Parts: sequence; structure tokens; C-alpha cells
Amino acid sequence: MRIALGVTGGVAAYKAAELVRRLQQEAFDVEVLMTRGAEEFVRPLTFAALTGHKVIGAMFAEGSSRQANVESAIEHIAVAQRIDLLLVAPATADVLAKFAAGIADDFLTTLYLATKAPVVVAPAMNVNMWEHRATQENVARLRSRGVCVVAPDEGYLACGMTGAGRLAGHDAILQAVREALDLRRDLSGETVLVTAGPTCEDIDPVRFLTNRSSGRMGYAVAEAAMSRGAEVVLVSGPTALAPPPGLTFVPVRSAEQMRRAVNAHLDSATIVIMAAAVADYRPTLRHPHKVKRGAPSLTLELELSPDILAEIGPRKEDRVVVGFAAETERLADHARRKLKAKPVDLVVANDVSRCDAGFDVDTNVVTFFSRDGSETELPRLTKREVAERILDEVLRLKSRTAHERKNAR
Repeated sequence: MRIALGVTGGVAAYKAAELVRRLQQEAFDVEVLMTRGAEEFVRPLTFAALTGHKVIGAMFAEGSSRQANVESAIEHIAVAQRIDLLLVAPATADVLAKFAAGIADDFLTTLYLATKAPVVVAPAMNVNMWEHRATQENVARLRSRGVCVVAPDEGYLACGMTGAGRLAGHDAILQAVREALDLRRDLSGETVLVTAGPTCEDIDPVRFLTNRSSGRMGYAVAEAAMSRGAEVVLVSGPTALAPPPGLTFVPVRSAEQMRRAVNAHLDSATIVIMAAAVADYRPTLRHPHKVKRGAPSLTLELELSPDILAEIGPRKEDRVVVGFAAETERLADHARRKLKAKPVDLVVANDVSRCDAGFDVDTNVVTFFSRDGSETELPRLTKREVAERILDEVLRLKSRTAHERKNAR
């Protein structure tokens, strides 16, 4: 999910840098908008470095070309359409008044009017400014429109006074964000080990065997698990995706490297989701130099790669383990066979021959085959939506297992 974080001109602007990190730890993609006043307290470069996105400032840049200003003038519409939530922290009395009055004289206030996403504001100001009748009327007006206002804390203020006006703690702001987005934290206390992407099995220093996996499904699972409160370890083969901030990222290349990484992190995991497309075979010989063109044909001898999922068996214990079955025919037969042969509680099967599911697309069509005998076919969903459904099924299986153990005592 993407959050636009508006930073306005108050002393508390420096606290927004740490807030960015906290949001990233919960798998939010954050882009920052700064008012001119905010730039007097914190350099935009700070937020650009933290988020990996350019920081949006003034609506029109001085000295810019007419074309650049036209593009800037409509950028707020693009931002308004792509964000899932607008968060303003700190929010000054000035920006609260503009929001309440519908004044749009800079990028942030224009974005507020242009977006249909939920809005959360965390005011920070002098105690007298906060308690002023005008500010309280503005806050009441915003709340009546559905804006979530995270009330400031009381304490010693930068102006030397004591009272309400300090920016609310990050935990309170994050809780408001979760509630505004209707996010669950039902994986708190869990450690989820996720594998993603393809593996590459080298033939020589130039060529290798691989597959079409983009890693999107595994990365979506990792992001969803983080947003629901889990600690996440993502073991990924080579992909074009940037690892989500806030998790433990372990890049690997070959099936053997993925095997070692999974073994290294398995003991700490309570849930294992094996979404990687691990090569079934690898060359028996890796040539030390590039194989030159010559003979009219070339024979490669292949051997089985390690079966990482099967090897989890002796160490599975009470972990919930999820496997994937990417098939092109007889989907149900292959998935049921995998469920029976492997130490898994759930097999997520999909037909990768479809153009709207599987590799290289943002959607997927999957069927769940669970250890308890249930089979659930899902409609075409985004991979993030599929990830959420997978985690829902994992929690159902954990709850069922716990109930069975309790009854067996």
C-alpha cells in the first residue's frame, strides 16, 4: 500500500523521518510531500534517501519551463489516484485551517481536495494555538468530514510552554493509519519465512537454466505478512523487484543457496511459505569457461536439485508450511499429489499457462488444497489479494491445529 506523507512547517518535522521508517517496517510504500515551511526545518534530501522517491514540494518550481510547470500542476491528480492514504504529520494550525476551509494553494492542500483516499492528520503546535477556538472548530469540521485526527500529546513544548501540542507518538499515529485502512495485526508475534522468485543454475560463466518467475507472488506475501504484524524473512532468487523495507532480505541465486538460506532461518520461523520457483534440475557440471560454439549439437547432463520443501519435513514440528504448485495441466491431480507427498499444510495451485495468472502479471487465479481436506477455488485476484487470502487460510489452519491439540489433552 502507498501512503503520501505530508510534512508541514513545524519543529516536529524532524520526527517525520523516523515515522517514515516505522511506516516502511509495516510494508507501506511512502512518498513525502513537503510544504515550503517544512523545508526550513528538514532537507528534502533526507526523505528522498529514506523513501527512494523524489520529494514533492512546491506546486510550481521557480525558473522551471512552462512544460515542467504544466506537468507539476497535474501531478497532484496522479498522486491522488495512486495513494491508499494521505497522512499529514506534523500538521500545523495553518494546514488544518486550509483543509477545513477547502483552500488549495500548494501541492499538499490541493492533493487533500483531489484524493478520495482516507486522510489522517497528526497536529503539532503551541498549546495556545491548539486550544484556540478557531483551531478546535477546524478540527471538529475535519472530523465531521471523516478525517482522522490524532490528538497531540501533552508535555514540554519547543516554545518552552507545557501542555497539549506535542506530535502524538508514532505508535498512536500508526494505529490510526491501520484503523483508517482497516488493517489487521493478526500475525503479531509470528515469524514468516517466505521464498520468492526463480533460481538460476549455471552452465558456464555466461549461461544458466532458470524459469519465468517474477517473484511478485512471494513479494506480495511478504508485504502482506509484514502489514499484519509479522516479522518477515524473505529469501529471494534474482528478480527485478526491490525488497520491501523493514524485513530481513536474503538474496540468493541457485537452489543450493536457497536451501542453505532456508535452513539457516527455519528455526526462528513459525510460518513457512515457499513461493519460489526452484529449479527441479541443474547441470551436473559447471564449465569454468564459456562453452564455445562448435559441434552441431550439445548435450547437457542434468541432475536433480535439492527438494527444499521435502527437506523441511524432519524439522516441521508445529510450523504451518505452505507450498505452491505451478502447473500447466491436471492442476488438481498434481496439487493433491504434492499435498500428500510433501510436509505441507496447504498447497496453492495455479495454472501458469493462463495469460491472466501466474508469471509476469499482477493477477493470479489459484486453488487452495488444505491438509484438512478442504479445497477452495478463488476468482481472479491481484497477487496482494491472493497473499491476504493465503494468510487467512494459514491462520485458519493454525487455529484448527491448536483446537485439535487442546481436545487431545
